[in-house]
Amino acid sequence: FQAFHDLLNGEGTTVESNWKGIKEAVTSTCHEVLSHKKHHHKEWITVDTLDKIQERRNKKAAINTSRTRAEKVKAQAEYTEVNKQVKRSIRTDKRKYVEDLATTAEKAAREGNMRQLYDTTKKLSKSPQNRTTTEKQGSQGNHQHCRATKQVGRTLRKTLEATSPTELTQHRSSTQGPPNQCWPTNN
Repeated sequence: FQAFHDLLNGEGTTVESNWKGIKEAVTSTCHEVLSHKKHHHKEWITVDTLDKIQERRNKKAAINTSRTRAEKVKAQAEYTEVNKQVKRSIRTDKRKYVEDLATTAEKAAREGNMRQLYDTTKKLSKSPQNRTTTEKQGSQGNHQHCRATKQVGRTLRKTLEATSPTELTQHRSSTQGPPNQCWPTNN
C-alpha cells in the first residue's frame, strides 16, 4: 500500500509510476487474500493414490486438448484405465483405514480406554455424505452409515464378549481408581 501513500503525499509524480504502484498493490493483495483454493484430501488417502489422481487430471486435460477424433478416442481409453485404477486405489485405502480404526477400537476396548474407544467409534460411525437411497423394502437409509455402524457393533460385541466385565473392572480399578459404574462387580 506504499503506492497509495505516495499518491496522497504527491511523491509519485508521473501517472505511469502511480499506476504501476497501484496495480502491484492490488495484485499482491488479491493473491494474498483470494489465493487459489487449497485442496485438502482425506486423511486416509495415500500418497500413491494422490499421484494417480494427478495422473488422471493430466489424462483428462489431454482429452480436452486433443484435436482429432483418433487422439480423443486414444486419450479417452487411457483416461478410463487410469480412472479405474484411482477408484480401486481409493477403495483399498478406505478399507485399510477402516480396518485400522476397528483394530484401534478393539485394542481400546480390551484395555478399557473408554475415551479412545469413544473417539474411534465416532470416527467409524460418521458417514461423509448422507445420501438416502430407497432400499428393496421401500425404506430409506444410508448404506455407508449402516455398514459402518454394523461393523463397529460386531467388532465391539466380539471384543466385549472375549473380555469379561470383571477383567475390565479390575483393569480400570488398577489404572484409574474407582471402577466404572456400567460394569457390575462380583462381590
